[in-house]
Amino acid sequence: MRELERLGLNRGTAGNLSVRDGTCFLITPSGVKPRDLAPEGIVAMSAQGEPLDAAQRPSSEWRFHRDIYAAREDAAAIVHVHSTHATALACQGRDLPPFHYMIAVAGGADVRCAPYATFGTQALSDAALGALAGRRACLLANHGVITLGDSVERAIDLAVEIEELARQYLLAYATGEPVLLDDAEMARVLEKFKTYGVRRS
Repeated sequence: MRELERLGLNRGTAGNLSVRDGTCFLITPSGVKPRDLAPEGIVAMSAQGEPLDAAQRPSSEWRFHRDIYAAREDAAAIVHVHSTHATALACQGRDLPPFHYMIAVAGGADVRCAPYATFGTQALSDAALGALAGRRACLLANHGVITLGDSVERAIDLAVEIEELARQYLLAYATGEPVLLDDAEMARVLEKFKTYGVRRS
């Protein structure tokens, strides 16, 4: 959480983060600034979403963390941010389309924007799961961004990438309609991304 703040992806008590821990998950507490976080304040949750210590209060967004872990075996960590440009795009209810080939870093030909639902609700979790189908990132309308990774580091890296792509898209959109890559090109890019950055022996 301190790294997300240092990177400018969150401010104050915004956002949250979790990691899978066997059949449970660990999540940041509700309403605590990153500088005030301590290891003993991190909340251990059952797979059903119950705090293992009833005295602790998890992030208000614990539902979508619980539901993503239940639905996605590939998710070892989940990052939720209110980063400036991606959130600005989400406040327009817009998907992040294939204006740049790096959109494929999130696992598909676009980054979907989930419909608006009140924070902390099951409706928001359901909307996020739908937008994340076949993807490792989504926008949340009038809210922010969710990214998944096989480690905390990769989930954070993806949040950085989505924020930069959103910034580029908004800059391009401000001067006209961005040219979009077609489905065939994105399919080629997605195929190449299967070995992108992989060191071969």
